Amino acid sequence: MKRPRQKRRGALGPETEQLVRLATGLAQSGSRTEDRYWEERLAATIDTVLGNNDEDALNTALDHLYGADARAYEELADFIESRAENSLDPRGEHEILLVAAPILAWSRFNIPANTIPAAVRANLRVHLQAHVFAEGARIALADFLFSPDQLPQGYCATAAFMTALGHAAVEGRDLHINTEGMPETTRFLSDTRYLLAAVSVARGEPIFSWQEQDGGREQSLTQWRNQGGACLAPLLPGCATEVVLPDAYFAANREADRSSRPYSVRASVALLGAELEVPAANVRAIIAPFHDSQLEEYRIGFAINNNEEVVHGVVWPLLGAEDESTDVATEIEAVLRDSGVTDIVNLEHRFPLEYCDDCGAPLYPSADGEIVHADMPEDHAEQVPRHLH
Repeated sequence: MKRPRQKRRGALGPETEQLVRLATGLAQSGSRTEDRYWEERLAATIDTVLGNNDEDALNTALDHLYGADARAYEELADFIESRAENSLDPRGEHEILLVAAPILAWSRFNIPANTIPAAVRANLRVHLQAHVFAEGARIALADFLFSPDQLPQGYCATAAFMTALGHAAVEGRDLHINTEGMPETTRFLSDTRYLLAAVSVARGEPIFSWQEQDGGREQSLTQWRNQGGACLAPLLPGCATEVVLPDAYFAANREADRSSRPYSVRASVALLGAELEVPAANVRAIIAPFHDSQLEEYRIGFAINNNEEVVHGVVWPLLGAEDESTDVATEIEAVLRDSGVTDIVNLEHRFPLEYCDDCGAPLYPSADGEIVHADMPEDHAEQVPRHLH
C-alpha cells in the first residue's frame, strides 16, 4: 500500500535500478504507444522480483523514488500492487484477481478472527456472485476471517497468497488456511476483519458487477450490506458491524483504512452511551494534532458530564496525501456532530506523538491542553479495552 517511506542509504542493486529506470521511463512517457513499451517491461521485471521473493528490491525502489520523482513513485507503486494482486492462470486464458471484503466491527468483548464454516462460505459465495461479481466469475474463498495482523505481510507474500487462492478459484474450490503459528489478534474496541477471495474470469471479461451495463457501485454496496452483512454477522457475535464494498485487495484495504476512522469515532460515542449511560449530548470531544517529524495523526479525547478527566480516546491517522494543509479537524468535527456530540474542543497546539510508558496506549488531549491517559471509571475499567483501533 502506498505510504510515506523512509529512504535507505547505499547503492541500488541491479533489480532495483531496473525498476527505477522503467518506472521513470513510464512516468516521462508522452504517448500510449510508449506507455505500452514501458508497461510490458515493468510488469515483467516486477513479476520476476515477486517470483524471487525479493521484497527488499521492491521497497528500495519505492524508497528511492518517493523523494526523487513522485510521478514515477506512483507508477511503480500501482504496478507493484497490480502484479501482486492479479495474474493469469497457467494457460493464460483466465485473469485472476485477489479481492478483499472488509468488515468494520466494534465490541466491548473480543472481536473474533476465526474459521468460516462451509455453509457460511456457500451463502457468501451466492451473495458475492449475485451482488458484487460479474456473471460467469468463478469465486474461491479463504476459509478464515483475517485480522489486520494476519493478512499477508508484504508484496511477495500477497502475490504468493493470490496464486494459491487463484488456483483454488480455477479449480472451483475454496482455500483452507492453516492457522498454526498465525499471529495473535490484538484486542481493540474497534477493528477490521477481512474476507479474502480470488475471482477468475475469461481474459477481457468484466470482474465486478458494476462493470456490466446495468451495474453500479452504490447498488452493489447496498445489496452487499443487506445480504452479505447478514451472512457475516454470525461470525462476529457481540459485535456491531458495517461492511465495506469488496474490491481489489489493495484498494479495499485503503478504503477500509479510510472508513475505519469515522467508524471508530461513532463506535466510541456509542460505547460511552452503552457503558456509562451517557447520551451523546453530554459527551465532550477534544481534537488535537500529534506530530513526530511531521503531522502524523489526530487524537480525540472524550470526557463526560463537564468532567475534565479523559475517559476514552480515538486515533485518527493521516492517510495517503493528507498533511498539515488538509482540513482533517473539520472532517472529524463533522463526524462527531453527526454522532450527536456538540461539545467539541479543537486544539491547535502541536502535541508530541507520545504513548503510555506502562501499557503503550496513546496519550490523548484533555480540554486544558495536556496529554493524558484515557481511563474509564473504575467500575468499568476492567471490562473495556483502553482505546479504539
